[in-house]
Amino acid sequence: MLKRVYIWEFPVRMTHWINVLCIAVLSVTGYYIGNPFIYAVSTDQYIMGWMRFIHFVAAYLFTVSFLIRIYWSLAGNQYASWKAFNPFAPGRFKELMDITKFYLFIKKEPPKATLGHTACATYVYLGLFVLFVVEILTGFALYSQSHVGLLWNVMGGWMLMIFSAPTLRLYHHLIMWFLIAFAIAHVYISWFYDKVEKADVMNSIFSGYKTLEEK
Repeated sequence: MLKRVYIWEFPVRMTHWINVLCIAVLSVTGYYIGNPFIYAVSTDQYIMGWMRFIHFVAAYLFTVSFLIRIYWSLAGNQYASWKAFNPFAPGRFKELMDITKFYLFIKKEPPKATLGHTACATYVYLGLFVLFVVEILTGFALYSQSHVGLLWNVMGGWMLMIFSAPTLRLYHHLIMWFLIAFAIAHVYISWFYDKVEKADVMNSIFSGYKTLEEK
């Protein structure tokens, strides 16, 4: 008998899709800012100015989305809670090894179906959250070079006292490529896991519901 369970609350799904949109926009505009591939034929076109403006707006939106997700890890259900990302929870590491072996085709038996995040997702998302923080801080650090003020110094400008601007730009750029690679892997693994688990994994990020076989 199949059972539908409400897993992903609206704030989780909302921030997920805002992040998808923002990362896509930030990647395109960020790449252009670092390596312009469209040339203006006149100063009136102001292409770089528009790219920077769109990049900054997307950056603000991404930051707000990230803060909402952090808040919801305290206010949301058990699947959104920060406790769901505890890497030291009992049995978490063993589950991680089992899932990793299955993904690498070392183990044929599929992992046990889970309602929330798998152990693999727990470790990956923890690392992803750290990268989000670094990406936001390095972005605002670079932004503070042309926008003087206490707010921008607090948001990331202080990093310029530790690292040079080219170093921060390099880290900012490298994380962008990592996020693009992660997005590709994330879509593939979600699709693959959906085929194995048959629990509407892909559809759940739209509807919030997973469908599992009730035993």
